Amino acid sequence: MSKSLPILFFTIFVNSIHFFSQDTSRVATTQEVILLEGFNQKGDLFRMPTISGTDIFSGKKNEVISIGASTADLSTNSSRQVFAKVPGLSIWENDGSGIQTSIATRGLSPNRSWEFNVRQNGTDISSEVFGYPEAYFTPPTEAMERIEIVRGAGALQYGPQFGGLLNYVSKKQLGYKPLSMESSQTIGSYGLFNSYNAIGGQLHKFKYYAYLHHRNADGWRENSRYNTQTAALNFTYAFNSQWQLNGEYTHMNYLSQQAGGLTDAQFGTDARQSGRARNWFSTPWNTAALTLQFKANEQTQFTLKAFGILAQRNSIGFSAAVTIADTINENTGGYNPRQIDRDAFQNMGVELRGLHQYQFLKGKSALSGGLRIYKGLTLRDQKGIGSTGSGYTLEIVSQQNGLDFGKSFELGTMNAAAFVENLFQITEKFALTPGIRYEWIETTIDGYINTSATGKINDVRSRQILLLGIGAEYAVNAQSNLYGNFSQGYRPVTFSELTPSATADVIDPELKDASGYNADFGFRGSIKQQLLKFDVGVFRLFYNNRIGTITLNNAPYKTNIGASVSQGVESFAELDVMRLFGKFNALGVSVFTNYAYVDARYTRWDNPATINDPSKNQAGKRVENAPEHILRTGLSIKFKGLSATLQYNYVAAVFTDALNTVEPNATFTTGQLPAYQLLDFNMTYAFKEVYQFRAGINNLTNEMYATRRAGGYPGPGILPGTPRTFYLSIGVKL
Repeated sequence: MSKSLPILFFTIFVNSIHFFSQDTSRVATTQEVILLEGFNQKGDLFRMPTISGTDIFSGKKNEVISIGASTADLSTNSSRQVFAKVPGLSIWENDGSGIQTSIATRGLSPNRSWEFNVRQNGTDISSEVFGYPEAYFTPPTEAMERIEIVRGAGALQYGPQFGGLLNYVSKKQLGYKPLSMESSQTIGSYGLFNSYNAIGGQLHKFKYYAYLHHRNADGWRENSRYNTQTAALNFTYAFNSQWQLNGEYTHMNYLSQQAGGLTDAQFGTDARQSGRARNWFSTPWNTAALTLQFKANEQTQFTLKAFGILAQRNSIGFSAAVTIADTINENTGGYNPRQIDRDAFQNMGVELRGLHQYQFLKGKSALSGGLRIYKGLTLRDQKGIGSTGSGYTLEIVSQQNGLDFGKSFELGTMNAAAFVENLFQITEKFALTPGIRYEWIETTIDGYINTSATGKINDVRSRQILLLGIGAEYAVNAQSNLYGNFSQGYRPVTFSELTPSATADVIDPELKDASGYNADFGFRGSIKQQLLKFDVGVFRLFYNNRIGTITLNNAPYKTNIGASVSQGVESFAELDVMRLFGKFNALGVSVFTNYAYVDARYTRWDNPATINDPSKNQAGKRVENAPEHILRTGLSIKFKGLSATLQYNYVAAVFTDALNTVEPNATFTTGQLPAYQLLDFNMTYAFKEVYQFRAGINNLTNEMYATRRAGGYPGPGILPGTPRTFYLSIGVKL
């Protein structure tokens, strides 16, 4: 898609200003108040109410990010800025495009947010919720109204994931006129161009919102340009006061050149360099959902959701170690063939949820429950022989024993689940919420790991899991409460863990699913009508039956390697400085700090090799990719339509393997990554609630840092973070 279409949209919007500004029916909106199930809360971070729709949040640790009130860099979905006030969030920042979000909490792996149950408007958007739970799709931030994160016992309502829920809530309408429009155009460093254009409105019982988004850039590293397009439609029709139907469809596609990893020496000398010019990645993504809501009365309501995903993951590239150069082959006079890997996802599901409120003892209690049926199908084709060229193509140029791919599988998941939670309002101040979740999961694998007769793989696994949880909340006063919860977690063995990489690899026939629990206790609320907002708590996460690969009988052996415990402190506080002095009402100054201490360590090591060599026992060592300290703090200033934020980020050093290797290995896929600190500056100016200007400098001090090492995709080695970049946005809302 060329740049001309978004620019044409913008031109039409600007030329229409005079016409629309004469419409006195336009309802003025602000960007600092969120209305959620009857709750008005100011600022860019707030908590879910006790009950929202058919969901119960009493006693559950959660954060809600209001995008409209944020000064973050929305043009590239900057995770460290968007999630700045969420304590303990570990973020991988190896891709400056903002196409994929990789976050985690409590010592879990951030890899494409796969420890979260990732949803958009309450329905799944990850590749495959159990067998391949990686989230390749992130909606553009400009299209979001808010982002919800629910941890701990919140998993009972949505799934067994250890990380909890990550839910992107998109905009549903734009004003109350039949037609309103908004547009934002951004330019920035390294050829960044971001264009967001939307229409929306309300016609009697019908409201709608549709957007077209485009982003492209050359990328700050060599061989890292990208191009992404997203289009979506969301509509709601209210039949009457009881029945309401919502429908949504989102299409995303992007093409990204992969610069690959670096050696430590290359990273230290020139992190912009790249040894891979022929690696490409693309993920066409389609999600759709229909939601029917029925409100029987003020006490009882139901929601029925039907959803589906048709998507792909496609890559072509030279996948050898970073120490092997991608150069001309002297024997052929050309480059070596590239490897093609393709996944096709076909998922569908139905969820029925309901909530009934009733009087119990000293207050109103509530019973919430739900049923879920899900079917996922992944068609995985890998190790295809691709072209010797440099461009993006998925053409197979040579077959292997008459087959296009050297490795091919049909991977299936069937899932049925049910949950029940009950909020008991024991006294006026104390509430207890026990819950239970049942999961039936069946995974099937049918295919081959090579084209020989010995490469056939066929496997069926079925299990039933019962998960328990309980949450509690005590209202200290009208603004603050003590909360605590405990819930069991579960992670089925993924498809990649069940399929050998080669014929010589061995999978433990007794390979177990991971299980464990989440527990936390905290104190949150505000003082003197949000003069000071805070949330301080402690947590413990037990992760049993972790899966890894060891060497047994001189062959790679995939098995359960042990257990780990993550425990520590998560804290957040924000002070309204001007209100502290009781004056300067036109000027707002606030400071915020979120800090997390995470002690994530292996507590048991089940490697059979340790029987003969106790020195190989990793018990007591730190969990890989789990920083011990995470600090994000900032200063925000607001004066009339102007808002500005200076944010500081500090993340401690991490080990990238369970052995806690400090020096890099021969392929630079393991080795400690040092701590880093970053400064970001962002500002927003809104004029007459029609125009908006945004600008910022990311990584103000031009720190060179890295958050991860890759063992495979998108190229083995160190993947550096983005240096100093600038952006400027101009927006209009009519």
